[in-house]
Amino acid sequence: MTTVTAFAPVLTAENHALKRDFPLKPFAIRHRLAGHPLLNLPRIAQLASELPRDLIEYNSGKVAISQDPDAIPSVDLDPVEVVKRIETAGAWMVLKRVENAPEYRRLLEDTLLSVARARGFNSLLDAGFEQVEGFIFVSSPNSTTPFHLDSEDNFFVQIHGEKFFTIYDNNDRAIVSDEEIERSMTKHRNLKYDERFASRGTEFHMFAGDGCYVPYQWPHWVRTADSHSISMAITWKTREVRRVNDLHFFNSMLRGIGLPQQPPGRQPVRDVLKLAFYRTVIAAIRPLRGSLAMRRVLRRIALGKRANYYLKDA
Repeated sequence: MTTVTAFAPVLTAENHALKRDFPLKPFAIRHRLAGHPLLNLPRIAQLASELPRDLIEYNSGKVAISQDPDAIPSVDLDPVEVVKRIETAGAWMVLKRVENAPEYRRLLEDTLLSVARARGFNSLLDAGFEQVEGFIFVSSPNSTTPFHLDSEDNFFVQIHGEKFFTIYDNNDRAIVSDEEIERSMTKHRNLKYDERFASRGTEFHMFAGDGCYVPYQWPHWVRTADSHSISMAITWKTREVRRVNDLHFFNSMLRGIGLPQQPPGRQPVRDVLKLAFYRTVIAAIRPLRGSLAMRRVLRRIALGKRANYYLKDA
């Protein structure tokens, strides 16, 4: 992995948060990515034309915070048109795994390298930044991203427009139970939201150049203001996060055949055995994932009939 010899602070935080709070709780950040040529609408539209279709998800932005995943309204436009018409399309879109494009991979790694140096490390691997991935979000004015959680750590950066990002403590099982965490990670990310949760959230009000750190599995929901929004999630998975994710997926598969499981960490010896078996199987089928059609089939087998919900006629 690339190392750095000079500190270029692409991403910064106040009050030593990168050392004091990372990776245990959220905090505000600042960044220098607003106005970057890879992150304007024409270049994002080009990227949308190049990515495999199953790496692009979009729907109406007029959804509830507690949105039923089976009732998400769609947008009758192709991905490129959604980006080009985002100011009036009434849409929400995410371009996933943008690190597949070399220019975007360099952008993500350069940003995380500056964080690694700020924390006293000389490389991404030394800092624990493995499996680096990027997700670009393009949203119409007054759009909502429903309450959900993610399976990785995330530096979320606002590139254009105004956004309100509200995060909740993942240790509070009164907000999200163990069962909901597993379902959100393996079936559909949306979670049930109760207005009584409102006072427990931490809201980050962001404009271009702002952002926040979102710890692993911390639930959140997002809304835009009166202009279109461009944002990016710069994510990574540590070895421990990959271990827990794999256990969630295998537990979900076992639950699907009538074998309910304890959450990761409750039965350490069983976790070791399950993890070894699951990773052996995944390694065997990984070569099949080069085909879009086969990826659809594998997702359906592993995650159920709704696994390809973001693909039309899937």
